[in-house]
Amino acid sequence: MNGLFDDYNPGAYYCELTGKSGSPLDHTRTIQDWLNKIRPMTLRRRARDCERELYNLGITFTVYSEANAIDRVLPFDVIPRPIAAEEWKRLERGLVQRVTAINHFLHDIYGAGKILADGVVPEDLVKGNSNFRAEMIGVDIPHNTYVNICGVDLVRDKDGQFCVLEDNARTPSGVSYVIENRHLMQRAFPDLIAGIGIRPVSDYGIRLRDALADMAPAQVLDPQIVLMSPGAYNSAYFEHVFLAREMGVPLVEGRDMVIDNGLVYMKTTAGPRRVDVIYRRIDDDFIDPLAFNSNSMLGVPGIMDVYRRGRVTLVNAVGTGVADDKAVYAYMPRIIKYYLDEDAIIPNVETHICREKDALQFTLDHMADLVVKPVGESGGYGVVVGPRSSAAELENCRNLLLARPENFISQPMIDLSVCPTLVDAGIEPRHVDLRPFLVTGKNTWVMPGGLTRVALKKDSLIVNSSQGGGTKDTWVLA
Repeated sequence: MNGLFDDYNPGAYYCELTGKSGSPLDHTRTIQDWLNKIRPMTLRRRARDCERELYNLGITFTVYSEANAIDRVLPFDVIPRPIAAEEWKRLERGLVQRVTAINHFLHDIYGAGKILADGVVPEDLVKGNSNFRAEMIGVDIPHNTYVNICGVDLVRDKDGQFCVLEDNARTPSGVSYVIENRHLMQRAFPDLIAGIGIRPVSDYGIRLRDALADMAPAQVLDPQIVLMSPGAYNSAYFEHVFLAREMGVPLVEGRDMVIDNGLVYMKTTAGPRRVDVIYRRIDDDFIDPLAFNSNSMLGVPGIMDVYRRGRVTLVNAVGTGVADDKAVYAYMPRIIKYYLDEDAIIPNVETHICREKDALQFTLDHMADLVVKPVGESGGYGVVVGPRSSAAELENCRNLLLARPENFISQPMIDLSVCPTLVDAGIEPRHVDLRPFLVTGKNTWVMPGGLTRVALKKDSLIVNSSQGGGTKDTWVLA
């Protein structure tokens, strides 16, 4: 009788378990052997148990695009995505290089502005960016670390090479799923994990708390750290609760804090308590109604003034959204070279900036072959995949491009790598990406692995949970 994995065929795609040749990669042989030995009925039963446990734990996300903004259990696929130790070492170096350059860039554009004066990055692209905050000019940030928590989206192409798809330098989400996925696999598949050395991810909370403590204002020896959430209706609220618990810090909302005598205090049953570091999971616009959106009910009036005076630290820093703008992303190889005098270890996906005349014309001429993305969107919204779009969709995209070319970039369609995934028909290939998480205080630590997102719909390239994607456990092998 054939094993469950025998009929698996990734076609022309690079597979995370079988590589390009279709034969087992050395570091994945144990997983493939296990898949061929386990009974299909047993694997499906364990998968159902995992799904039930996710529901019982309340591990959900909110789909705002659907009526009534439904809460859903995040789909989880039980077949892990392994990464070889040597390959991870290279990725780790490239990720540290990238976030180091991003922090240099942010320190520069809110300070001396040398990279703009030298013409490496267009000044109007930065200062005309909706995420640029003039209020941050001249603000002293501890260790010049603007981005403390960064998520970098990586994809692997048809040749098996990793490249960066985008940077997430504002409030990247998903790390709670990485940790919970690992705990779930440890409980449901101890027989598989026992035979493989996997680098742990459960110390993320400790690493994050240490980095946040590094960011405390000068002279504060025992900082009070809090995690600030927009509240229970936010799509990532589960993660906010999870991370506050992992770090052992209070979870607060804007209404729980006040400004008094130039300092931030949170309300407690024992009276006001000073707050020194705020890990905010709330966008710039809503952090302070006196500085930004006057209609915001989520922030703390006056907190920007305290922040500018160095009496409280906001993490990530206000104004970091410039660095994860999709147009600025296209300049990242040049930014790395400018500040570090190094070539990018992990290359970008080829990107055409439609605000530039030649790039716009190229995009218009080749729309049917390109992926067109709005620069300010996230979650896969607004993306037009040319080869899979109708004539009407392409025409609508063309009109949007002509009306606001500065709002778009285009990229070639990458044949994303695939990973074996358990579906109704058995085990089939599904496209995946990877979001590693970096934590930076005085130094940078990269969580081993990250969030593997999987496009559960056949042939789909959209891995975002808001668009029907799920997740897998990512195993960096020791």
